[in-house]
Amino acid sequence: MLKPSYPLYLANAAVAANTDLDVLDKYSGQIATRVAMADAAIIEKAIAAAVDAAPAMAAFAPYKRQAVLEHCVKRFRERAEELALALCIEAGKPIKDARGEVSRLIDTFRIAAEESVRIEGQTINLEISERTRGYRGIWKRVPIGPCSLITPFNFPLNLVAHKVAPAIAAGCPFVLKPAGKTPVGALIIGEILAETDLPKGAFSIFCCSNDDAAPLIEDDRIKLLSFTGGLIGWEFKARAGRKKVTLELGGNAACIVDADQAGNLDAVVERLVFGAYYQSGQSCISVQRILAHADVYDALREKLVAKIGGLAMGDPRQEDTFIGPMIDEAAAKKIEGWIADATRAGGTLLVGGTRKGNMLQASLLENVPRDCELQRKEAFAPVALLERFDDFDAAIAAVNDSDFGLQAGVFSNDLAHALRAWDGLEVGGVIVGDVPSFRVDNMPYGGVKDSGLGREGVKFTIEDMSELRLLVLRH
Repeated sequence: MLKPSYPLYLANAAVAANTDLDVLDKYSGQIATRVAMADAAIIEKAIAAAVDAAPAMAAFAPYKRQAVLEHCVKRFRERAEELALALCIEAGKPIKDARGEVSRLIDTFRIAAEESVRIEGQTINLEISERTRGYRGIWKRVPIGPCSLITPFNFPLNLVAHKVAPAIAAGCPFVLKPAGKTPVGALIIGEILAETDLPKGAFSIFCCSNDDAAPLIEDDRIKLLSFTGGLIGWEFKARAGRKKVTLELGGNAACIVDADQAGNLDAVVERLVFGAYYQSGQSCISVQRILAHADVYDALREKLVAKIGGLAMGDPRQEDTFIGPMIDEAAAKKIEGWIADATRAGGTLLVGGTRKGNMLQASLLENVPRDCELQRKEAFAPVALLERFDDFDAAIAAVNDSDFGLQAGVFSNDLAHALRAWDGLEVGGVIVGDVPSFRVDNMPYGGVKDSGLGREGVKFTIEDMSELRLLVLRH
């Protein structure tokens, strides 16, 4: 069970300011706990504290940053089941998936601990002509300064980890606003960070109203805004002024199943079902579009329908549950409407489609017209579309027929096809032999087009949170 209430964190300290935010158990719909909300005054204090802490954080030695991150890893391991249960309750994430996210939280902080003592510079040859004879250049990375971090509801631990752990490793103070629907995981991370000797003001963590959050986007004292969420991120970028901005804004990921997969369809189906319906499809890289070669299409469709129809749906606390609740009833209703629109437009519902409250059955459709919302937009739900292709280049073109470009998957044994996909797909990452939902926490992760700007992955985020400082020596 969760605690009756959770404080916010202001300048490293717990503040039980109020209990204004109700956090629901996403399966039962009942209030699970209450969380303190920050007002405009607290937000101003948090930003000011981060600014004041910037010199101390920059001077906080790499081995000390590493010790902080290693302490977090130790405490996350000790509190792993508590963290998983919090995820299960506040996000409705099936308990097995919740434990998997806790393991990724640990991985992300562990990687950051390793990288914190590897932030190095480089020499650069400046003697490129007679004019520069006797000059040498050296550059190093220094912390960019106070960072504003805003995270969504779907990975309340790991998406927080991908911003917080690199900030500590880079030596940047930060203010974190987690999603109001799922704040508990971030606040437990704050509780553990408060046990460390981070300089005062190094971190603040709180929920607040959207109106009060404006300074986290607009205040010029913040040197970097890192946002993961919906397309409103582009509006935030426009409001952010001169600060650096990184955005991860989702997608409608596609997966190609090539003609040579006839003997591998059981394994392909296993991964497609995982990629499309894991945590009720509420992932930026959930499989939303499946393009199968005509030679394997019918067999793949039959296997998919059978597998999807057998997925256990219900209480996320149960060990065998695969499909849990969506984040709220409004999200489930929206996709129920999109499914209805797609079938009216000529698509065929092969399995699923039934909703009760915020529980939506795993659903698969085929022949959905390209102008339907299920094709064009991000569903963020347990729904996928199936379509056939005859030519591999046509499949690549179909994948690219999207406003998004986060990741794509390709099941093919043909090296030429794999390389053609890598060259031709307009996405941030191509996963060959698996679904686009695959991610490891040290790899560069991010997209193009409406999927965002910049790359996450611990080392790459540390680089974003640093800037280069050059030394030129004349001798």
